[in-house]
Amino acid sequence: MPVTILLFCSYASTSQTEVDAIMMNRNQFCNGLLYNYSSWDKYWEGTIKRSNENIGTISTQSVMYMAAYGVTDKFNLMVGLPYVWTKASAGTLKGLKGVQDLSFFVKWKAVSTSIGKNRISLFALGGISTPVSDYVADYLPLSIGLGSTNLMARAMFDYQRGRFTVTGSAAYVRRSNITIDRNSYYDTELHLTNEVKMPDATQYQLRTGYRGKYLLAEAVLNNWTTRGGFDITRNNMPFPSNRMNATTLGVALKYTLPSHVNLSFLAGANYTLAGRNMGQASSYNVGAFYAFYFRKHKSNNSTN
Repeated sequence: MPVTILLFCSYASTSQTEVDAIMMNRNQFCNGLLYNYSSWDKYWEGTIKRSNENIGTISTQSVMYMAAYGVTDKFNLMVGLPYVWTKASAGTLKGLKGVQDLSFFVKWKAVSTSIGKNRISLFALGGISTPVSDYVADYLPLSIGLGSTNLMARAMFDYQRGRFTVTGSAAYVRRSNITIDRNSYYDTELHLTNEVKMPDATQYQLRTGYRGKYLLAEAVLNNWTTRGGFDITRNNMPFPSNRMNATTLGVALKYTLPSHVNLSFLAGANYTLAGRNMGQASSYNVGAFYAFYFRKHKSNNSTN
């Protein structure tokens, strides 16, 4: 699975991101590190599932710094920056490593209302991500990213009854063109240029589970679909503008220490159920986050 999409699907199953209903309180700052490991030895070449003994198992590891700040109880800012390294267990292709893409998001809780014992909230989110290092995008499946600058807009719905929750969201991702280190390339036709047009993408997510004071446990279904692109040609390497689709199923856990509510621990796992021009990846992540207030806050409903 291409690393940019892999990281999105993996981190999308954790707390304090642009795809959950967790909000920081006003003046509350939460930050920490999240480690992710993913691997696959089978992939979809177009719609044909196969393996490739020339590369063996592809593994990707990353450590991501993530932070969220509550400007108000209903308006949050979020940033993230991962360091990524890749490896192939066989063959001559060497893995790459480096800092990938810096992301910045805003999250607005536009509506929050109660109907009997039911709580319904609506969110609007927007963000941007862009490479911060000169990594090579045209080296899939071992590139650490796809090299495009991305603009994202998301709408999200959250339903809560007691401790039971359901959260659904839909996003559109606008991706910029990229440049590669060759003067021509072939997708379905010959292009005499080093500029590659990247297809936009949509992302849908449904998550449901238990949201308690100290424990959060959710099942997460995620779908990423590119709005264009082309299939990997037989026995060739992937290309950044390939059609890349993936549906993943995972779990997300967060536990806040009752004796030290500033500190929380995260864990999660994901498996790729279906894909197109993607690796059938299994991924796991663990993390630790620390939250505090820049100013005194009277409320006790911290959601770090």
